[in-house]
Amino acid sequence: VQLLESGGGLVQPGGSLRLSCAASGSIFSIYKLGWYRQAPGNQRELVASITGGGSANYASFVKGRFTISRDNAKKAVDLQMNNLNAEDTAVYYCNAEGVVAAGIADGVFWGQGTQVTVSS
Repeated sequence: VQLLESGGGLVQPGGSLRLSCAASGSIFSIYKLGWYRQAPGNQRELVASITGGGSANYASFVKGRFTISRDNAKKAVDLQMNNLNAEDTAVYYCNAEGVVAAGIADGVFWGQGTQVTVSS
């Protein structure tokens, strides 16, 4: 099972970015897909997650700026980030929990991370 992320980059304060993540492998189902982030010197923290049924959970610092969406058929998750600020600068990681795949009953997987930099 692999998670492939895309969409990071450099954006000015107030700008927008869309992160995408697609899972590949012999996957039967994924309970929860989400995004975490880690800034230098900080612990990795949850940004947003979404279950297969569409129940979404957001960190308080998102404050309505970010939207998570999921395509179950494609085993993919997107994070639309609007009104970005410097505090959003971090490496963003895709996360999959409750993965059922060939030889895997309840796996947890991480992507390699994509850098998001908010700077003028």
